[in-house]
Amino acid sequence: MIGMFYLVKCASIILICTPIFFQIKVILEDLYVQKILTYHYTSQSQELAHKYDSSRMKVDHLDVKFGTNTYDPDPFSQLHNGNISRQEYPQKENATILMLVRNEELEGALESMRSLEDRFNKEYHYDWTFLNDVPFTTAFIMATTAMASGKTQYGLIPSEDWDRPVWIEDDKFTKCMKKMEEEDVMYGDSVSYRNMCRFNSGYFFRQELLMDYDYYFRVEPNVGYFCDLPYDPFKVLRERKAKYGFVISLYEYENTIPTLWDAVSDYIIEDDGKDVHMDQNHYGFLTDKSQIGRYLPATESNSDYNLCHFWSNFEVGDLNFFRSEQYLNYFNHLDSKGGFYYERWGDAPVHSIGASLLLKQDEIVHFDQISYCHPPFYTCPTSMYARLDQRCICDSENEYSIDIKPHSCLMRWWKNGSGKYFIKEG
Repeated sequence: MIGMFYLVKCASIILICTPIFFQIKVILEDLYVQKILTYHYTSQSQELAHKYDSSRMKVDHLDVKFGTNTYDPDPFSQLHNGNISRQEYPQKENATILMLVRNEELEGALESMRSLEDRFNKEYHYDWTFLNDVPFTTAFIMATTAMASGKTQYGLIPSEDWDRPVWIEDDKFTKCMKKMEEEDVMYGDSVSYRNMCRFNSGYFFRQELLMDYDYYFRVEPNVGYFCDLPYDPFKVLRERKAKYGFVISLYEYENTIPTLWDAVSDYIIEDDGKDVHMDQNHYGFLTDKSQIGRYLPATESNSDYNLCHFWSNFEVGDLNFFRSEQYLNYFNHLDSKGGFYYERWGDAPVHSIGASLLLKQDEIVHFDQISYCHPPFYTCPTSMYARLDQRCICDSENEYSIDIKPHSCLMRWWKNGSGKYFIKEG
């Protein structure tokens, strides 16, 4: 009797639950179908989205671009058939725009590229050369290729050109770096920054991608150009037979280079007039500590070096100068002292001292009319006509407009270098 009761109760439960089970079954089947369809259409969408990637990467930069209101399904057809002539561009020098950059700095790299393309390179289409100590990502390559008006190329820096050399003593290096960190020296605790400074001082010009070029224009991420460039700086160097050009000159932090001038002094003595000609170079620019106008040097140094240097995040230079035996002798002497790692020697003072010692007085050019910004400082033409003519978007009176501020070395350059003048070229 009891068994019959339980049997009836179970049957009742089954009758009640059966519709619920069927509902669950229907829901699960619907979810399964939706998942299958979603996967199908998503995979098709991804396939279509990337179907022409290889073709896009192979498209040359053309002189005509799509207009937003074009009705021509193939606006390049007439160009390809020879019915439309290509725009004539100014004659180019054998030069490249050079950027040492990380993959994660893509946004800043594009910002710099966009600014220089708009202000200069859209008229010339100079090549862009990118260097990195790790391989560039596909995303980086595609984005920078799209931004450039000229050819782009990407180089992987060999470990022997980038990493700390084996002859640097581990214990000494660790102690020196820890000491600089404790003293709050800028980038004093950074190994990668030291690698970068040594690379820029003595190895960038040895990279295979640069071997066929004569000139380079150094560009860094997150910089800007506030005015149209009124001339081709490469052309200025070639026509003037100059080797190096700069825009901003500042004082270096002495705590990053406490023994650099000692190493330079030893080099000058060892050279004994073979490469360093004091009657023709810019030694005075490096050592003048006199009052100029209202200003004494913004900082007191503990050596004959006044700490003035060209801010090398903007520089236009002759690669053959850096490849020369004279510059390599100078760099190798400094490198042998270990100061790139035991201290934190920057490439800016190394380049500046090398150029000032080894080049003649007319071989370094101050690009007076190029407006350039590397936060926080920038340059801006003081002439209102120049600002209007070059479509400038800068204020020459702003406190960060650096040219004639106390912490600028430009006035020392005017006194001891090539003087103050404008060089507007064709």
